[in-house]
Amino acid sequence: MALSVVTAGLVRQLTVLNVAPTSLIILIYVAVGVIVARRQPGNPVGWILLVFVVLFMLANDSGYYAVYAYSLGHPRLPFAAAAVLVQPSWIPALAAIPLVILLFPDGRLASSRWRLVLWIYAALWACVFAAIWVPIAIAVADHDVRLDSFGDVEGSGGQAGAAFSAVEILIVAAIVAIWLSFVTHQVLSWRRTSGERRQQQKWLASGAAITMAGFALGAAFSGGAAGDVAGMGIAALPIGIGVGILKYRLYEIDRLISRTLAYALVTGLLVGVYVGLVLLATHVLGVSSPVAVAASTLIAAALFNPLRRRVQQLVDRRFNRARYDAEHTVMVFAARLMDAVDLDTVRDDLAGVVGHALEPTRVSVWSNQDHSVLSGFPHSD
Repeated sequence: MALSVVTAGLVRQLTVLNVAPTSLIILIYVAVGVIVARRQPGNPVGWILLVFVVLFMLANDSGYYAVYAYSLGHPRLPFAAAAVLVQPSWIPALAAIPLVILLFPDGRLASSRWRLVLWIYAALWACVFAAIWVPIAIAVADHDVRLDSFGDVEGSGGQAGAAFSAVEILIVAAIVAIWLSFVTHQVLSWRRTSGERRQQQKWLASGAAITMAGFALGAAFSGGAAGDVAGMGIAALPIGIGVGILKYRLYEIDRLISRTLAYALVTGLLVGVYVGLVLLATHVLGVSSPVAVAASTLIAAALFNPLRRRVQQLVDRRFNRARYDAEHTVMVFAARLMDAVDLDTVRDDLAGVVGHALEPTRVSVWSNQDHSVLSGFPHSD
């Protein structure tokens, strides 16, 4: 990473928005990879994350160095040709990272049939690497190296937008199909499992979804600060993987999902209400723009808490059912408690509610008024 800062400065591409987001993402990948590899050294997921980082940074640094050597007039620098040849190391990095989806969470293949799939996957990526690297090697041997700003040899196939042959299209389609098979495997496994394993896969799915959204938004706003910030969503994948494997605060995922969905829906609804009110006031009712904006802001602010509570209940009912059921049970008990006058009835009701909501093996209720204890029941489970 330090070398990346130096080489980016040499080629005049060093900016805060260029280096800081990438450095933060790489640090997160490294941190998760190191922790998983130390805690579970037999699990290849941690090592795959570290290999990905090494190959990615090697491609990044060698690309900058090659641009400085060949594009800025320093071809006699040591290892200039080697930098050009090493720059395609992003290809095995890209090939390695989807494997964490297949091997999550314990690093073991579900069946021996996946070994054949992995051999086919490796062969396809070997073809991709050869198709890109061989023209690069020929260009270096002929001393005819022309690079773009990323260090790709022009005309080598590594340049974005290059025309693919029919064979290359088939290879890429096969690789994408195998990636989809990794995702399908996890989806089917999620449908068959329950308890802790399902919570682990929820973390993986959440991290992957945020990563895909980060890719999409980063591509949509490429070249600007918004794209760089959105691209940091890529760091969600290793975070989800790390939490899922290490089982740290594993059962918080339902709450995170429900809160994220709730606030996203509330934000969208309030923005729609705000824009609608402003347009209604200014274009239909003829109210001046500052007054319309102020009134719309006040109405949207007043609607925030009631709308948030309602949306949160709807989301919890679908995505965080345990919390929804617990809150409903507490509300019903509190309503009954308001009209209760008999202490014995209250204690029996409390023990019943706790037993129904939490399913403990034993329940005891202690009353401060008469120092009596109501011992509960052994649960059927």
